[in-house]
Amino acid sequence: MRKWTGRLSWLLLALALVIFVALATWEPFFTAPSDTPDTNRTYRAEIVRDEFGVPHIYGATDPDVAYGVAIAHAEDDFFTLQDVVAMARGRYGAIAGEDGAQVDYVYHLLDARGTAEREYPNQPADTRALFEAYAAGLNQYAAAHPEEVKLGNLFPVSGLDVATGFALRQPFFFGLNNVIGPLVAGEDLAPEYGPAIPDRRTASRRALPLQLGEDGALAGSNAFAIAPEKSGGPTILVSNAHQPWRGGVAWYELVVESGEGWHYAGANFPGSPYPFLGHNEVLGWTNTVNRPDMVDVYRLVMDDSGTRYRLDGEWRDLESRTVTLPVRFGPVTLPIRRTVHRSVHGQVIKNDRGTFAIRYGGMGRLDSLDAYYRLNKAQSLTEWQEILARMAVPSTNFIYGDRAGNIAYVYNAAIPDRPQGYDWRGILPGDDSGAIWQGPVSYEAIPKYVNPASGWLMNANNTPFVAAGPGSDLSPDSVPPEMGVELKMTNRARRAWKLMSEADTIDRATLERIKYDTGYERSGYVAKLLDDIAGLDLRTEPELAEAQALLADWDRTSDGIGEADSLALLLLREFMSAEYQNKPAPDPREELELAVDHLTTYFGRLDVPMSEVLRLRQGPGRYSVDLPLDGGSDTLRASTSWDVDDDGRLAVRHGDSFIQWVEWLPGERVSSRSIQPFGAATTRPESPHFADQSALFVRHQLKPVHFWRDDVLANAASRKTVTNSATRRMVER
Repeated sequence: MRKWTGRLSWLLLALALVIFVALATWEPFFTAPSDTPDTNRTYRAEIVRDEFGVPHIYGATDPDVAYGVAIAHAEDDFFTLQDVVAMARGRYGAIAGEDGAQVDYVYHLLDARGTAEREYPNQPADTRALFEAYAAGLNQYAAAHPEEVKLGNLFPVSGLDVATGFALRQPFFFGLNNVIGPLVAGEDLAPEYGPAIPDRRTASRRALPLQLGEDGALAGSNAFAIAPEKSGGPTILVSNAHQPWRGGVAWYELVVESGEGWHYAGANFPGSPYPFLGHNEVLGWTNTVNRPDMVDVYRLVMDDSGTRYRLDGEWRDLESRTVTLPVRFGPVTLPIRRTVHRSVHGQVIKNDRGTFAIRYGGMGRLDSLDAYYRLNKAQSLTEWQEILARMAVPSTNFIYGDRAGNIAYVYNAAIPDRPQGYDWRGILPGDDSGAIWQGPVSYEAIPKYVNPASGWLMNANNTPFVAAGPGSDLSPDSVPPEMGVELKMTNRARRAWKLMSEADTIDRATLERIKYDTGYERSGYVAKLLDDIAGLDLRTEPELAEAQALLADWDRTSDGIGEADSLALLLLREFMSAEYQNKPAPDPREELELAVDHLTTYFGRLDVPMSEVLRLRQGPGRYSVDLPLDGGSDTLRASTSWDVDDDGRLAVRHGDSFIQWVEWLPGERVSSRSIQPFGAATTRPESPHFADQSALFVRHQLKPVHFWRDDVLANAASRKTVTNSATRRMVER
């Protein structure tokens, strides 16, 4: 008996070992390989890095440059590029565990791969050539650095894989996560704007990981365009994007130039072969997130089997397929099965409250791949607008300036062309095909400004009807309510509009003061916070009463000088977040208690200087930094969100990110300056460019952008030529 017991124990141990090995190794072998890019084409690019490590990529052709973009970016941040590739292949859970599996679920729910497979072959050949070249660069770097590869069988990738990343991520910049998250969780939905309505009341708005797009609680950017008559000299365009400082939607600065006329300075996200904002010789643009009503939700009428839905009196089969999500837990990766559904409306989510379909602007389209490429090479305002008029970029504001002195602001969004007669702010009837809209409104219908009489334009994630000053702003009545154009204001917008309206001339110095402004207007959620805390009866709680008195004397700035700045910094973020997400305002007493507890626990006082609390931190490592920061949540100088470190300091992770200041003076070549919070190589702690821009960033200083080749070579820190010819010969053998 003992012999059989011993044998059984060994058998169970062996079985457990087999299962462990299987769970630790199955995922790479389960994955279907990508189509390898054309290995018969030779790419050649020159990468010149300036004194801050910013890559300037040159090539005879545009694909040569795109290949070089991939190589340069991989040298600086291959870590993040792999995350983006894994997302584009539905494998992020094998790297990031449960958080990654959420992204993979959405990848399957939105059919990102199917969209790319249908739409990518329809893109112009020269656009596809860029994506294939970019994929070739990623593959070459991965092959040369196998020790850095996180996941087996992740490479090689193809242009189709890169395009799939666009299909996955682009809907999340207009807040699709704010609908999918609550639906999956079975929570109430809240309207983006307007009064609460049945079934779309307050919600916790579970957001998907930031790698997909800007979190709804944090979304923010500023943009400014000044015409020559208002600046007293140049056309000025200021890009002041607010993005996470790390991860898949962190800005990466670069300058590109080819022998085919592509010459552009700006920034992209990991996984893109071209910049998304910046400038060429004659024109430039920047973006801010807008929040039109881009998503509609339908309640489906299901039969008893739950497999058919009713539409116009007829029953239709619900499309369903089961997918496998790899979810990493420690050394093993579990295969988790999930079912995704689809109706004629769009993606379908089932929860305890019913079955809901989602339809959103830009769904199933991928022509943004070509649109951004053409925008990079546009040479006039007319050409630039013709590209935007395709409605290919699903949703983002565009603020424009050019050498000819033109400025413009386009509230760009592929807003659904909704028929009248339905309550588009509520849950729509899923059994009525009349509520299923087709395509976007026309370009002529969306709000836009071209050369306003005021001579200036701004946006800070606010309504487009406050953008150009008194007498130049558009009327909210200029668009129908079915379009769902937002009417909300941010503090940043109130401050910018006020300061710009008051200025007789907006020259460089004036605009710098506005851009780095740290003030709060006493209106909106700021006024509510101050009034609510002032109204608390704290006579029996001296510590809270002290904080109340301190806040009553606050000068409403986050410049780090005032005694109440740290206290206000901690209080304001949650009130701002509630405003952004249409949630009820936080309890003022609870928030005051939390802020007081934090300051007294970690700093022993309430009036601690903000410079000791709010920090720019990058490290550890030889080139680590720990510097004081100013700005707050929803100030023009933005320090929007942070992680609380073990010492109680707030390490900012979201706020002012890539800043670019462009000027065109009559008769002179375009010039620009820029800055990043860290440096060009944010995941390379051994690199001198790990955080070499940080000291300038905290001092409100910009560095030169070396747009012209003679200037680049005069400031070159390194210079090399890269080619895939050796890799190609190896593959051929």
